[in-house]
Amino acid sequence: MHANVARQQRVLAFGSTLAVLLMIGSAQWSYGGEPPAHLKQHVITIDATKLVPTSWWQVPGITPSIWNSDPESLDAPKTSERRELPLRPGKYKFISFTFDFPFTVNLNGTLDFSTSLDQCVQGRGTATLVILCKRTYPHGGQPDPYYEQIPNHG
Repeated sequence: MHANVARQQRVLAFGSTLAVLLMIGSAQWSYGGEPPAHLKQHVITIDATKLVPTSWWQVPGITPSIWNSDPESLDAPKTSERRELPLRPGKYKFISFTFDFPFTVNLNGTLDFSTSLDQCVQGRGTATLVILCKRTYPHGGQPDPYYEQIPNHG
């Protein structure tokens, strides 16, 4: 019986030590330390104001969906306004009723997207994504290697 009590005390001491270390680590991060680059949010501006007539757009998981609401009460962003979104580095998708395309927020907070979209999308290397066309048509007929990229998780 005494051995069980000693084992329970060691487990509790280990658990308490681990909890304190986790609290210290999170306190250092939240009190002055910067978050790791892959967790840092960047303000990305989406500007679809060139699209006429006015419609709605979304970035799945970030803004309200354009597909499941009544247009009169739709909460999704309208193309008549620029919208700032806090986005972490990663892959996202811009979706409108007429087309969609993927884009990437890099670790430094700049945007990247396929060069096949250059006629209709601007802002590569900046923090503002500007959508110029209601529809996009790939030019040249060649597959774009941008869409075949595999994320580097190392």
